[in-house]
Amino acid sequence: MLWSLFKILVFVAIIGLLALGGHFLMQTSGGVQITVAGVEYTLGPLQSVIALGVLVFGVWLFFKLLSLLIATLKFLNGDETALSRHFDRSRERRGYEALSDGLMALASGEGRMAMAKASKAEKLLNKPELTNLLVAQAAEMTGDTKKASETYKKLVTNSATRFVGVRGIMKQKLAEGDDETARKLAEKALALKPRHEETQDVLLNLQTKAQDWAGARSTLTSKLKAGYLPRDVFKRRDAVLALSEAKGILDDGASVEQQEQAIEANRLSPDLVPAAAMAARAYIEKGKPRAATKILKKAWEVQPHPDLAHAFAEIAPEESAQDRIKRFTALTRIHPENMETRLILAELNIVAEDFPEARRALGDVVEKQADARGYTLMAAIERGEGASDAVVQGWLAKALTAPRGPQWVCENCHDIQPEWGPVCQNCGSFDTLSWQTPQTPEIATATGVHMLPLIVGALEDQTSPSEEPEKEASAEVIELNADAVDETVEKQA
Repeated sequence: MLWSLFKILVFVAIIGLLALGGHFLMQTSGGVQITVAGVEYTLGPLQSVIALGVLVFGVWLFFKLLSLLIATLKFLNGDETALSRHFDRSRERRGYEALSDGLMALASGEGRMAMAKASKAEKLLNKPELTNLLVAQAAEMTGDTKKASETYKKLVTNSATRFVGVRGIMKQKLAEGDDETARKLAEKALALKPRHEETQDVLLNLQTKAQDWAGARSTLTSKLKAGYLPRDVFKRRDAVLALSEAKGILDDGASVEQQEQAIEANRLSPDLVPAAAMAARAYIEKGKPRAATKILKKAWEVQPHPDLAHAFAEIAPEESAQDRIKRFTALTRIHPENMETRLILAELNIVAEDFPEARRALGDVVEKQADARGYTLMAAIERGEGASDAVVQGWLAKALTAPRGPQWVCENCHDIQPEWGPVCQNCGSFDTLSWQTPQTPEIATATGVHMLPLIVGALEDQTSPSEEPEKEASAEVIELNADAVDETVEKQA
């Protein structure tokens, strides 16, 4: 407010001074005398001021015309001038318009239009760091992979666009199925931009496909440092990779390092069933059954699983059936009502030939949560208690047509895997296998029932009327029947 008032006062003062000066000149006598070619000119005070203004304007106009003449000569000589800059700005404006139109055409899916605009922008702008990318993407859209590859290689030569060029070639190699070259390019791209999320994901996927577990763990750590991965997810996936490094610890040539990696995987993610089973086996190999038992109990608390039970059985492979039932109490008392616990108890009692206890352990599983395993165990119990072949065959017929129960299922493509792995064998996704009942219904063959004689044999037809059926079945016969049903169900599923 005060500044505006001050400017008004200054303006009024200047107008007042000019008016005062004009009045003074009007009242002053005399003037300026100028002689030109023998002619004398006398100018009054006001006329003198006007003449001075005209003279100043004339001098200014002369210098402007002189500058224009000099600029024209420089332009004709090829030097940079205001005139050349005007034409450059005009050309740049048209180049950016062509670039903008090319980007719009690219977004609209008009590949040929985008290619034409990209070529025009390339000629007008002479900025390959801007136009080459548009040319490459337009060439890819039109199917000209050769042109796109050549353009990406040009981008690689420029330090400012090297990452874009490497990434473009990497994507081309991925589309061609050349995973090995794509992996090397992804490593180079990540070295140029260590925090680029998409490149990290691509490299991690390629490393897991190539079973480069050490490299994958390094990439996973980069994702954690960049803030693209929650710490709990990082721990689980790092455990999966460590577990993958430890694969084959039970082989004859397994190293101590592989055993340590299995133990590390379990430490990183105690609820990962394969890691717990493998770490337990590593401790068994080292002669540490207590450590193996502790690991398996902790994993069983999270999720009862048959692989954990198998590993628990390997702690004391020479023990008797009764001793095994007692030892398994450490697991079975944790989740007594869980289906997996009841199936394990039933199987242990069948091996011990305590069929009534096996039936009690199974309880209402057959009625409420029946699957092929439950029906197979019921067939074994009936055989052990001396039931007729017709009864046994009835249970086995149900086992053939029943679902398999929980399995390793990929959460990405829902494919069923025979065993756990870090990468889905169907879609190649990493860390997507989980132990669950498949969502898609399993279809059993209609001819499964007719295959029963091949499984159990027509025992009633081969025995004489005077012979009584055996009242008890040995554990070997029971396991043979169960294995045969499992194998048949696998073929039918």
